[in-house]
Amino acid sequence: MINLTLKQFRYFDALSRSGHFGRAAEACAISQPALSMQIKEMEETLGTELFERGARQARLTSFGEEFAKRVRDILRSVDELGDLARAAQDRLVGRLRIGVIPTVAPYLLPAIISNLTEAHTGLDIQLRETLTAKLIRELTEGRLDTAIVALPVSEPALTEVPLFTEDFVLVRPSEDEGKPVPDRRKLREMRLLLLEEGHCFRDQALSFCKIGSARPREILDGSSLSTLVQMVSAGIGVTLIPEMAVAI
Repeated sequence: MINLTLKQFRYFDALSRSGHFGRAAEACAISQPALSMQIKEMEETLGTELFERGARQARLTSFGEEFAKRVRDILRSVDELGDLARAAQDRLVGRLRIGVIPTVAPYLLPAIISNLTEAHTGLDIQLRETLTAKLIRELTEGRLDTAIVALPVSEPALTEVPLFTEDFVLVRPSEDEGKPVPDRRKLREMRLLLLEEGHCFRDQALSFCKIGSARPREILDGSSLSTLVQMVSAGIGVTLIPEMAVAI
């Protein structure tokens, strides 16, 4: 019978994700030699190598890649059992890993986190702020429990629950005050300021303007909504932002 421990599984998981013994050891709060010894013991127990060692990295073997999928399933199940045990004492307890896109994080998170921590004192909330594609990948891999993104998300393995709908707001230079609000055709002819590639709000703004068959005169990218608004204030162009961000 193969005898492997949960601690070894966690060491293996850390190394499989980082690909580096030093970083994995630091993440597990043990020394690098101790981590190396545990991985070696696992390989001896299994009778095959899990990693290909290089000068600076450790890469999973073919067997190691398949083994990693099973280990992550096991660790996820163990964590869920721990949460289930704690749930016997409180309705919402344990770790809750929430992902959120950067465009809405500053406006939604303060209220959400405040309400959750006040109502459920046993909840350990861990936040992850990044782009939609990364959040979806981490959800499917079990590294997040839930995520707040802009819909739709075309991922059969996930369940979508609409939270609210929101309008886009046109932001234009102050000297344009009093002028007619441009329609979609006019917007395509203007200098449009958008978030850089990878942000779902960029895709939604392009879709709203029906940009695809007809390109705008010019598109400039920004890294955040506040940057876009400042660019508009400088007279560089116009932009579309979600209504919740109007306060910026």
